[in-house]
Amino acid sequence: MTTTPTSTITARERAEVEAANASGKRPVVLVHGLWLLAGSWDAWREHLESLGYATVAADWPGDPATVEEARANPDAFAGVTVGQVTDHVAELIGALNREPVVIGHSFGGLITQKLAGMGLAHAAVAIDPAPFRGVLPLPLSALRASSPVLGNPANYRRAVSLTFDQFRYAFANAVSAEEAADLYRAYPVPAPGRPLFQAATANLDPRTEASVDSERADRGPLLVISGEKDHIVPWAVSHAAFKKQFRNANPTEIVEIPGRGHSLVVDSGWREVADAATMFLERHGAGPDAS
Repeated sequence: MTTTPTSTITARERAEVEAANASGKRPVVLVHGLWLLAGSWDAWREHLESLGYATVAADWPGDPATVEEARANPDAFAGVTVGQVTDHVAELIGALNREPVVIGHSFGGLITQKLAGMGLAHAAVAIDPAPFRGVLPLPLSALRASSPVLGNPANYRRAVSLTFDQFRYAFANAVSAEEAADLYRAYPVPAPGRPLFQAATANLDPRTEASVDSERADRGPLLVISGEKDHIVPWAVSHAAFKKQFRNANPTEIVEIPGRGHSLVVDSGWREVADAATMFLERHGAGPDAS
């Protein structure tokens, strides 16, 4: 007897997919990274929809609906893997009537590149993407920013919260102390440790889920965005990811946003990052009016 797989799409995501399909517009699927939730894309969604896109903000499996719920129930995140998140977002994409643009930040940027390498994205934007197999640089700042998780092997099966000082170093080093405090109150939630361990060991594991098919012919255009002052994903990491993929037959570009850290998708300068993404999309036939 054949068993029908259980859908991982939540009611909120289903409603957003249905709205995107009903609109007939080009969908943009937004994929958050560690320590954030889908709501971190709210400003982006409003902006993208004003330009004529339809948007779907992807959860990770087990994500609570709100920051408050997430902080009250950290165990909800424990154990989630890169592969599980990729499969979930692939299911979301499969429910859309049009091939979407995919935009992701941090580990969401890694997953965005995986989805593009699976032929599931009309175009893709990976913002400060977490490293994948073949990305070799290990800058000291990245090791320090990841140490709250990687410093304890038991965190492989846990969800880990960041203290303010850890968040300030890893995310909010390029904004004022006042803005960093505001961001800390608004956004960070516990995050599963396993994806960081997967990325850290990707070059030792030929079967790792932290891998990207960089040669697929139908990958679509890809933009890598790097924040100049990012500690957790410095330029060396983003540029190495770009170099692994720029020989693809499809356009592959990289841009560095001056003076920006890892919080660049949620802090007061987010619009500059969004503009870099949308200009790339327009230039490569993935604007809201493109067929």
